Amino acid sequence: MSAPGRVDLSVIVPVTERFDEVRELYFRYRDAVRASGLDFEITYVLDGRYPDVLAELKSLIDEGERLRVIALSRPFGEATAIMVGFNHAAGERILTLPAYEQIEPSGIPRLIAALDHCDLALARRWPRIDSRLNRFQAGAFHFILNRITGLRFHDMGCGARAMHRRVLEEITLYGDQHRFLPVLAFRQGFRVEEVDVPQSPHDARQRLYRPGVYLRRLLDMLSVFFLTKFTKKPLRFFGLLGSGLFAIGAALVAWLGVERLLSDVPLADRPLLLVASLLVVLGIQIFAIGLVGEIIIFSHAKDIKDYTIDEIIG
Repeated sequence: MSAPGRVDLSVIVPVTERFDEVRELYFRYRDAVRASGLDFEITYVLDGRYPDVLAELKSLIDEGERLRVIALSRPFGEATAIMVGFNHAAGERILTLPAYEQIEPSGIPRLIAALDHCDLALARRWPRIDSRLNRFQAGAFHFILNRITGLRFHDMGCGARAMHRRVLEEITLYGDQHRFLPVLAFRQGFRVEEVDVPQSPHDARQRLYRPGVYLRRLLDMLSVFFLTKFTKKPLRFFGLLGSGLFAIGAALVAWLGVERLLSDVPLADRPLLLVASLLVVLGIQIFAIGLVGEIIIFSHAKDIKDYTIDEIIG
């Protein structure tokens, strides 16, 4: 490795709740990255207090291994850990790797090489060797996500990603958005590509999560849907929703009014009148939210950059 500040590649390994034996995985990652022929640095970011992992990494440093360790005071999430590692990275290329065996390290050089013709290379575990349940969950997740975004990805859950530095300079990750980095990068105009890499046999165990985890994933997908579709055009979303509710409420009010006039049906004991009135008011309020959002976007449009220049000639 070269000295900090003069590297081609910065490797970031965020350590969260799931991690495998540190020493063995470190040497496998190091040797695979070294095979790419690039000068590199490795940074481990501990998302919280992991004394055993910290002790193991310190022992590697004492043995002469050139790596950096950043320990956060408490868990902030993997997206924050990645951004912390990026803020301390010196390389023009960034490689994020999971702290557990998810892919075979032999596929890492191929992932890095893909940056010669794209801005972000996402590892796709292929062929999949894990359980049918895992593959079904992944398939359902990507089916919904691809329908929402209009894109076509197969393995957003893989933590191995290579990218040019400018990708993370343009995109700020927070919450659980690290899973959707390829979608956010594509929206920003970057070239995104999936690269097939062998799946690690240690990643084949069956995984079943708590119901709350699946609900959070669904909410994350809805968040990404709004961010990618309506961030710059809030009136299209809120206006459409508000107009629809207003139209339904107004139609019900009109129908009740006609029924009152022609059939002499009293309205005092009609709960439907209250529902219709609420829909009208709610529709107006939601439309107004979209209008206010549109005004805010218009006021700050000159400061918003939603494009990426690929090349300037002449």
